[in-house]
Amino acid sequence: MRGAVRRVVWMTACGGAAAMLAGTAAMQEPGLRGFTRDQVAAERQQEDAFRALPKAESIREYNKTISADPHNAGSPGSMKVASYILDQFKGWGLDAHIEQYQALMPTPVNRVVELVAPEEYTAVLKEPAIPEDPDSSDAGQLPTFNAYSADGDVTAEVVYVNYGVPADYEVLAKQGVDVKGRIVIARYGGSWRGIKPKVAAEHGAIGCLIYSDPRDDGYFQGDVYPKGPFRPEQGVQRGSVMDMPLYPGDPLTPGWADEKGARQLTRAEAKTLVKIPVLPISYGDALPIMRNLGGPVAPEDWRGALPVTYHLGAGPAKVHLKLSFDWEVRPLYDVIATIPGSEFPDEWVIYGNHHDAWVNGADDPVSGQAALMETARSFSELLKTGWHPKRTIVLAAWDGEEWGLLGSTEWAEKHADELKQKAVVYINGDSNGKGWLNASGSHSLQTLMTGVARDIRDPKTGKSVLDARRAHQLDEAKTDEAKKKIEAQKGLELGALGSGSDYTAFIDHLTIASLNLGYGGDDPGGIYHSIYDSFTWYTRFGDPDFSYGVALAQTSGTTIMRLADSTVLPFEFTNYATTLATYADQVAKLKKDNAGATAVDLKPLSAAIAKLKTAAAAYEKAYAGLAAVPSASLAAKKDQVAALNELVYTTERKLGYAQGLPRRDWFQHMIYAPGFYTGYGVKTLPGIREGLEEKTWNEAEKYVPITAGAITAMADQVQQAATALGALVR
Repeated sequence: MRGAVRRVVWMTACGGAAAMLAGTAAMQEPGLRGFTRDQVAAERQQEDAFRALPKAESIREYNKTISADPHNAGSPGSMKVASYILDQFKGWGLDAHIEQYQALMPTPVNRVVELVAPEEYTAVLKEPAIPEDPDSSDAGQLPTFNAYSADGDVTAEVVYVNYGVPADYEVLAKQGVDVKGRIVIARYGGSWRGIKPKVAAEHGAIGCLIYSDPRDDGYFQGDVYPKGPFRPEQGVQRGSVMDMPLYPGDPLTPGWADEKGARQLTRAEAKTLVKIPVLPISYGDALPIMRNLGGPVAPEDWRGALPVTYHLGAGPAKVHLKLSFDWEVRPLYDVIATIPGSEFPDEWVIYGNHHDAWVNGADDPVSGQAALMETARSFSELLKTGWHPKRTIVLAAWDGEEWGLLGSTEWAEKHADELKQKAVVYINGDSNGKGWLNASGSHSLQTLMTGVARDIRDPKTGKSVLDARRAHQLDEAKTDEAKKKIEAQKGLELGALGSGSDYTAFIDHLTIASLNLGYGGDDPGGIYHSIYDSFTWYTRFGDPDFSYGVALAQTSGTTIMRLADSTVLPFEFTNYATTLATYADQVAKLKKDNAGATAVDLKPLSAAIAKLKTAAAAYEKAYAGLAAVPSASLAAKKDQVAALNELVYTTERKLGYAQGLPRRDWFQHMIYAPGFYTGYGVKTLPGIREGLEEKTWNEAEKYVPITAGAITAMADQVQQAATALGALVR
């Protein structure tokens, strides 16, 4: 690691007093959103004490223990990991338990890929052990496969479809190449993997192979493992191909929890199961197939780094693909720990990270899970000093995320009514490594996260993580215009959430304000979902000294404390209104670029956003008086404060629509959703945007008033909150 890690020596007394943070952030930001002026010093002291507690050696130990053996969901290894996490939580004095669910999780019985013409080759379909990495030879590794592939036994000519997204099929059509009745081969990247077989099946393909091209995460990027961090020749990316843009979670119980005795769909009724057989392969196994393709030469931007000329086909390469699965329902183990709130126990701040991996998973997900555990341990130490959060903190270690967000979705569906009433914010973690703070989420939390990012130190530079992130963005900016835009930013700009991790059920289905936090960008991911995602790889290339694990624990913990300890929840709505206006401008441009969209009237959308902007300004005017109010005065108005906070944290609920999005009613948030053909990637104002993009004008026209109505409902509630806050601070 370049640069010295700034180390601060702390001295604490048993009463919980801590030395002030060595740095300038606290002095530069004397106020804290959500706290009165006479509460700020005590809150900062508690936060400083908390941030001194996370230890790299503890995070290292959790990672080493959990990633020691394969622990895919549904296996004994997963139960063993859940029990370990539970024992740690209880050992720290936390109230913790395991909630068990189940889900359809089929594993392979047969996997065959054979090139049968014009030459013969049988794919290896196995990642070899590497002597330098002892975990690469562990027993119990899941074979290389795509979860929720269909069974099938097909033989056909092959067509190369680049990344296999809808736009690629338009290119093929112009070249006169048809995939109907053929097997497609697509490279990973460009979209979520589950989109590739979905689109292939829609175009009539009978099978799909997905390979990792060395241009994307292999030798083109740098030295391969074990010499370097990138994917070796026989490395394979496992992963689910469930059609998650329809709904995540157990395919057989959409919208309700799969517990013993629960009603289940048949497999034929389950809409998220892929219709054709699909299998991931290495670039070593892909090379003989690609070498034997004829037909037109692929466009330049379709060409990877294999030592062949990239052709589209069809044929003469012909492949035999045979797959079968056991289609078993297997158990899930969610570990839940709770720290009760002292004043508002029925307001919950939830922080989750999954514990299941495809194999050992030191990077994905153990790096994030270890940071969550160290956050929990640090909270337990802080509790001993007399700190008690005002709101209840829920810490969750989810199972089954890799298969399709199974454990978090089943838990959220089971507790849906309670969560709709009590959940303040859901905070999510996943993989974590060296680099920069990555933060996405509900834009009512943008001001909160700007303040947190100012107060956390970057391990590499000693700057705030906000400044470190901005410096990196400036280094990456390619134009003067881009640099000026970055320099003009007043704080941390949150990205919008689509899907791809355990926040999905909370924001997209239950419309609970959510965040996704992690560090990365300087940690190459060339071993993603392979047997080489191991403790050895992670301690060489991921976060060798676990300093960014400490940074994530500090970041998540500080965020939780500001939400759990604040008198008035630190939501802010002007950023939401401004961001929505940007999204509205984007869909207006889409409409302008589509002559057929003239009937789509966007005026109601603009009017709703204007109303939210007015309400947000009124809320900020009322909020300006909060700091000067004595905390004792607000303590005497506890019921009024609770009523105000309920108005504040349920504003996000107003953005839901019970009938959901077109063709996927599980997704109910009208501002954020994964794209129907992007899988993970977000589509903002999705009901309108995707209608315009897909030229289904009636959908776009229908969802303008629905979306505008949701924003108007939010604006009305923000205005109510402004009135309630004004009454409190007068």
